[in-house]
Amino acid sequence: MSRRRILIVDDDAGLLRLMSLRLEKEGFGVLEASSAEAALAVLASETPDLVITDMRMGGMDGLALFDTVNRSHPSLPVILLTAHGNVPDAVSATRKGVFSYLQKPVEARALMAEVDRALALSAGSRESDAWRDGIVTRNAAMLRVLAEARLVAQGDAPVLLTGQSGTGKELLARAIHAASSRRDSPFVALNCGALPEPLLESELFGHVKGAFTGAIRDHKGLFQSSHGGSIFLDEIGDMPMGLQVKLLRVLQEREVRPVGATASIKVDVRVISATHRDLKAEQAAGNFREDLYYRLNVVAIALPTLVERRDDIPLLAAHFLEKISERYARGTRAFAPEAMSLLVASAWKGNVRQLQNVVEKCVALCSTPVVPQSLVARALEAPADDLASFDDARRSFERDYLSQLMRITDGNVTQAARLAKRNRSDFYSLLNRHQLDPTAFKK
Repeated sequence: MSRRRILIVDDDAGLLRLMSLRLEKEGFGVLEASSAEAALAVLASETPDLVITDMRMGGMDGLALFDTVNRSHPSLPVILLTAHGNVPDAVSATRKGVFSYLQKPVEARALMAEVDRALALSAGSRESDAWRDGIVTRNAAMLRVLAEARLVAQGDAPVLLTGQSGTGKELLARAIHAASSRRDSPFVALNCGALPEPLLESELFGHVKGAFTGAIRDHKGLFQSSHGGSIFLDEIGDMPMGLQVKLLRVLQEREVRPVGATASIKVDVRVISATHRDLKAEQAAGNFREDLYYRLNVVAIALPTLVERRDDIPLLAAHFLEKISERYARGTRAFAPEAMSLLVASAWKGNVRQLQNVVEKCVALCSTPVVPQSLVARALEAPADDLASFDDARRSFERDYLSQLMRITDGNVTQAARLAKRNRSDFYSLLNRHQLDPTAFKK
């Protein structure tokens, strides 16, 4: 088993080194940061099991660091180190989610006791990460979606997933099921736009023998088949109006009546639905029932497009390349830098699903360990005007990066510049270039 790693943050170089030596002596891997801003830079590329941070530091303090870490790494435990006079603040911080606090000077035995407790929690969180199997991301917006989904999974409220086609709505629905108490019961999925109304009704609610021509035996619908588990209704916006009424009744009464039956059957099912349509607009057009919308939309989660998470494209491309190369028994191991630039610059109208398709085409056609730019261009099959220029993609990425820094620092330009490793004047110039107002990011 690999060594557990701990990130220590303190602007006192002597205390930082002393703490590191104590933990290294106990067999832990240690990452050091002399400021909160430096810690965030470490977390951009490393994933420790625990963060131990001083509370009072120059620039961003330990509490602000915790707030930032908690938004992007909600399962990562944080221990605060505090002087005697700051204990009330530390106690308040534990109510906000800080794992615990230790008073300085820190006694070695107390330190190890808290580290062991925190790492036990971290181990449990790591094991539970299996719930999001297949969802690959380091994008801040997508990490927030996952944190929200993990929280929602603990209850039974209906969930409505929205977003463009190909953004991974079914994958997220499966993740919500896997993180819930229903994980050991069935998960079934159905595309509501894939079947005509009579077949869709039978598929959802079942039918009895003789209900219609060809009904030679009783058939359990998906609601009965998923009893105790979850049902995923994809493209719910395409469901015919007649069936919307019947689905509303199922949600209200928690029972289904198979086609041709005279009695209803109780069902215990968590409903997760998804659509790429604007259901408010569909209501206005008379295509979707308002009462059903509010039944399904108890909790809404919107998935970002792939263009909105461009920083994930290299990560996703490498993930798909590894999986598909293994399936094809090919030795394709990487994309050439120019090929990756082309992937990052693409418009990706089909989102993650399109990216996976492009990678598979590349693997199928590639005869070398490295995928060249020409093969990616061929696999994209896109006209030149369907691709963002590399300069445009870089500008978009730069603006998103600057916005993220300003959100992290609550609009503090000095802290953001330090985190970006730029001087303050240059950073202001970058903000002006992208028309970003620091005051808009202040809480």
